[in-house]
Amino acid sequence: MKIAIIGATGRVGTRLIDEALRRGHQVTAIARQASSLPAREGVTARNVDATDSAALSAALLGHDVVISTARFAQLNAQQVISAVRHAGVPRLLVVGGAGSLYVAPGVQLVDTPEFPEAYKAEALAGRDFLNALRGERQIDWTFLSPSALFEPGERTGKFRIGEENLLSDAARKSWISMEDYALAMLDEIEKPAHSRQRFTVGY
Repeated sequence: MKIAIIGATGRVGTRLIDEALRRGHQVTAIARQASSLPAREGVTARNVDATDSAALSAALLGHDVVISTARFAQLNAQQVISAVRHAGVPRLLVVGGAGSLYVAPGVQLVDTPEFPEAYKAEALAGRDFLNALRGERQIDWTFLSPSALFEPGERTGKFRIGEENLLSDAARKSWISMEDYALAMLDEIEKPAHSRQRFTVGY
């Protein structure tokens, strides 16, 4: 497939590139400084400011799938959706946040007293993004939320999949490596199982 990755130079974006190449896909890496990425066979770098809707739409033309890894506070849902629509790309997958996952009936993680204030604005923007996607009828979208702790680590291929609730292990730790997250995202691209849904992954 031809996969466009918005925010390709970030920590998640680079791991998504690795996983896509491992599986033989063609990648267009989109970021303000995409040309700073190492040259690799199968990757085309496009220096694009994603807030420039016309430029972003032009960069997305001809792709099968778009993955957005952009920070929610910097690029809202309508900017992404509009660019994907105008480019005629049928599928949009979004690197979500854990803040909108439920930790109790009717209670999302971002609304708990323990949620760090430093991450609250981004988490709330992520919830808004998800809600906007839920009203989208033209594009086949998927929003993949990581677990609460989301850091570089190992590609183990051993994780659980959930839907709306935060996943935790036996020690009540909620975590997923960026490598395993990328694996789950590419699995969803190759074998769609969450059309117009949010899901989550964790150990």
